[in-house]
Amino acid sequence: MATRKPQIIRKTTSPGSTPWLPDDFGPLPDPGAQREAMLEQLLTQSGIALALMSAVSVALGWLMAGRALRPVRTMADKARRISERNLHERLAVGGPDDELKDLGDTIDGLLARLDTAFTTQKRFVANASHELRTPLTLQRAMIEVALANPAANAGSLRAVCERLLATGERQEHLIEALLTLARGQRGLQRREPVDLAALVVAVLHEQAPDDPRVERSLGPARTAGDPRLLESLVTNLVSNAVRHNVPGGWIRVHTGVSDGRPVLRMTNSGPEIPHERVDALFQPFQRFETRTGTPDGHGLGMSIVAAVADAHGAPVTAHPGPEGGLDITVTFGPADAAIAREPD
Repeated sequence: MATRKPQIIRKTTSPGSTPWLPDDFGPLPDPGAQREAMLEQLLTQSGIALALMSAVSVALGWLMAGRALRPVRTMADKARRISERNLHERLAVGGPDDELKDLGDTIDGLLARLDTAFTTQKRFVANASHELRTPLTLQRAMIEVALANPAANAGSLRAVCERLLATGERQEHLIEALLTLARGQRGLQRREPVDLAALVVAVLHEQAPDDPRVERSLGPARTAGDPRLLESLVTNLVSNAVRHNVPGGWIRVHTGVSDGRPVLRMTNSGPEIPHERVDALFQPFQRFETRTGTPDGHGLGMSIVAAVADAHGAPVTAHPGPEGGLDITVTFGPADAAIAREPD
């Protein structure tokens, strides 16, 4: 019996038509829907990844910011604990030389300056109180002794009154010196053209008229400033040179212009002063020979010079003279430039 071969049916398709597939494979998927599904899945995965990265970034940022700002919090806590009673304490920021350490060192420098200013102010108040209380105590003692003396007569009471007047005059000079020092430290309220040479002539005529020890070399030295304060500066320089001198000594006064700037130079003979003690003489109530409060001065003259010069922006240089005494130079600004700096 002959075997029958299976018949294979071929179906052709025309160009451009969909290829024929058996029905077992089912319908083809929609390319647009498939693309939308892939995009949606990508969007979901991207959102999850972005959320995770954001959370990690916030956590890392929190940790890094806390670590970076920890020195700032430490500095703030230390600064809150510092007051006028413990200005000697410092922030003492450690670590590398970065911006925070530089800020801490700057604040420590400010605290050091404040500590010095507070200490100086307390010392000044204590010294001023002592200088003002001592004459009052002396006056009261003299009055009590005079009243307790049953044999007191008009002559003895008159002598006591004269001593009281002398003590009161000394108190007036001290108070005037303190007021002048305060005005100099407060700064300038006005500026006027001033010739230092004419000012020196007027002060010498009042303080040391016809004194053979004074050698004058007075050239024009025009500046600008407060005439009353400048007069106090010159007066204290002259008074210091006359008072703290030696028998047969000398005083040299020079005014002129150096490098375009008016200068005032005062040199005198006197006791030898160690170089390391010169700066201390420009502090209130500081004297070289004896303690403050002696009849020949209060120890405020050089501090007034320093305060007035600082108010005028005039640097003061001082060093021991070749034959003892002091060599002091005050360098002012030109009159036109000084007036131009004044605000309208």
